[in-house]
Amino acid sequence: MRIAMMGSGGVGGYFGGRLAASGCDVTFIARGRHLEAIRERGLHIDSRDMGDATIHPAQATDDPAEIGEVDYVIIGVKLWDTAAAGEAILPMLGPETTVLSLQNGVDCDDVLAPIIGEQRLIGGVAFIASSVGAPGVIKHIGTMQRVVIGERSGGSSARVAALHAAMAGAGITAEISDDIERTIWEKFVFLIGLSATTTLMRTTLGPIREDPDRREILLEAMRETVAVGRAKGVDLPADYADNRLAFADGLPVDMTSSMHHDLENGNPLEVGWLSGAVARFGKAFGVPTPVNHTVYAALKTQAAPGP
Repeated sequence: MRIAMMGSGGVGGYFGGRLAASGCDVTFIARGRHLEAIRERGLHIDSRDMGDATIHPAQATDDPAEIGEVDYVIIGVKLWDTAAAGEAILPMLGPETTVLSLQNGVDCDDVLAPIIGEQRLIGGVAFIASSVGAPGVIKHIGTMQRVVIGERSGGSSARVAALHAAMAGAGITAEISDDIERTIWEKFVFLIGLSATTTLMRTTLGPIREDPDRREILLEAMRETVAVGRAKGVDLPADYADNRLAFADGLPVDMTSSMHHDLENGNPLEVGWLSGAVARFGKAFGVPTPVNHTVYAALKTQAAPGP
């Protein structure tokens, strides 16, 4: 099984690294100092709870055209690079190549489909707290390192089952969903709460959930997302945000979001595809989204060009 990781940051680097460590033929597509470090010293996963791993030598490039056809392309780039990533991976696509996006947000597959072909896509979502700790190093916090995949039309298939087996064999908590759209939105609900609060408040999850005022904002951001998803026809329980708040109470106090990492590092923010998307959907469906609208308004000057 040949796999290309289009984007080798916190998500692509971690899951691609675990797959490579298990013996899969993985090529990492990266750039800059991160690429240089992977080429020189390999890719290192630093995970205090799940165990470290080093892939050395590691196959890495900044040019997908060098790789040739692969069986799977897994996309982990920032949302504003989705269309560019779709164009860049075209040389790696053979007749049977499958593409899986593990990006944030809920509309990246809709961006990719016209570029690479709807039939190539399977749906998926990653649950993990990880980031690039240093060039060539992926820092993983906690025990959560879960991937859920499925056919976009629902259920499984041979290509879904094969990738699931490879992930499970690599020690990744991998599952197959019978309704991947619902699963993507389930993640989106918590992601919105975590990214909105950690970035706006410039702190980690612990201080947010322990303070009553901050905790209320976390809950309301998720409630708005649930309401918008239900208005779009996604099968989410009405009280799903309360479920996610209870889930948040069991996570590490130092957990944060990739958007908070981007803010701290002076990088563009995905807020237009996250809280901004909730506000946009809310406007379209007549659902009030005051918390997410405020988060977007407060952070949009630091955002990448939005959808």
